[in-house]
Amino acid sequence: MSTQSKIEHSLNDLIQIARDGHDFYTAAATKVDDAELASLFERIARSKAAIVASLSSTVAATGGEPAKHGTFVGSMQEMYAKVRAAFGDTQYGYVAELEESEDRLLKAFKDVLTDNEVPAPVRTEVTRLLPEVQETHAVMRARKHAMKS
Repeated sequence: MSTQSKIEHSLNDLIQIARDGHDFYTAAATKVDDAELASLFERIARSKAAIVASLSSTVAATGGEPAKHGTFVGSMQEMYAKVRAAFGDTQYGYVAELEESEDRLLKAFKDVLTDNEVPAPVRTEVTRLLPEVQETHAVMRARKHAMKS
C-alpha cells in the first residue's frame, strides 16, 4: 500500500468514527430533557466536527479523498439508543451509548498509533488530536458511572 493510500485509509477510518460521534451527539442533544446534558452533547458534537475537519484536511493535503459518511456500526448504535430512549431510559441510554461511541473512537486512535506502518504525518495528526479524544472519553465515562450510582 502506498504511503498516500495508507494515510487516506488510516485517517478515513477515524473520520468515519468521529463523524458517527458528531451525528449521534447532535441527535442526542435534541432528545434529552436535561439542559446541562444537552449542552454537553452539543459541545462534544462541535469537538467531533473539528476532529473530522482536521483529519479531512490532512487527507486532502496528501491528495486523498476524505470520507464523507459515518459507519454502519455508528448508525446501529444510534438506533439502539433511540430504542432505549423510547422505553423510558432516555438520559442514561444516550450517555451509555455515547460512551460506547467514545470507546470506539479512542480504540481506533490507539490502533493507528500502534500500527508500525502508519506514515509520520498520520502519527503526528493522531497524536495531536488524541488528548481531546481521551478527555471526551473520560467525561462520558464519568457521566455514565455517576448516572449508574
